[in-house]
Amino acid sequence: MDNPFAPELLIESRGAVRVVTLNRPEAMNATNEALHDALVSVWQHLAQDRDARAVVLTGAGRAFSAGGDFEHFVELWDDRPARRQEIDGAGRLVRELLEFPLPVVAAVNGPAVGLGASLAACSDIVLIAESAYLCDPHVGVGLTAADGGAPTWPLMMSMLRAKEYLLTSARIPAALAVEIGLANRVVPDADVLGEALALAERLAAQPPHAVQTTKRALNIHLKRAVTGVLEYALTEEYAAFDTPEHRALITAFLEKSRAKAAASS
Repeated sequence: MDNPFAPELLIESRGAVRVVTLNRPEAMNATNEALHDALVSVWQHLAQDRDARAVVLTGAGRAFSAGGDFEHFVELWDDRPARRQEIDGAGRLVRELLEFPLPVVAAVNGPAVGLGASLAACSDIVLIAESAYLCDPHVGVGLTAADGGAPTWPLMMSMLRAKEYLLTSARIPAALAVEIGLANRVVPDADVLGEALALAERLAAQPPHAVQTTKRALNIHLKRAVTGVLEYALTEEYAAFDTPEHRALITAFLEKSRAKAAASS
């Protein structure tokens, strides 16, 4: 099957399994505009692949995804049409994943932060590497937690735990992610992709109508919960880009990052 999303998003065919790889390893697979657009569009593309029966989602290099690209955040401060497109795309990405008919196995090979954590939360089965962690840092950078954590995490853990990890932006190590319901099991770092592929192949061998309709039935719970929460939270996230605390936090992070890069060059 052709891949109109390269090089930011790779699609590899392994029998009836499609391996989708976020491919910005130099940026820890943080989502610039091209990668974000690809992640929104790839699900309908794959749904049209008549030979596909399951998908593995992973990241190139040492991260699953570091979330949003902070340099790109700065671009969105004064470009309101681009910001609106980005926020609308975030909502569409959640809906596309919940509507996608094939089972998705997330192979969380490294840090899954922000959008990375959202991608894992909207997958059907999550395998996480021992050294990996999940984190939704929206609040920590002055933004409303919108596209993943707020709509989905309370369904996977207690509301109290969801509030703790979303309001503090704390990292959730692999073992804890399994304990509280954000991942299915911890896998040795070297084995996470192989185990995800084996699981996806097992799913692909199941009767496709039964798999897809059962997934759809289960996701009705998620879609009902997401409706309303997602729209409100995304509206507030759009507005949060204008707050002085968000801009100060991002500016300070970028200045520190640039100073560190200059010192090491």
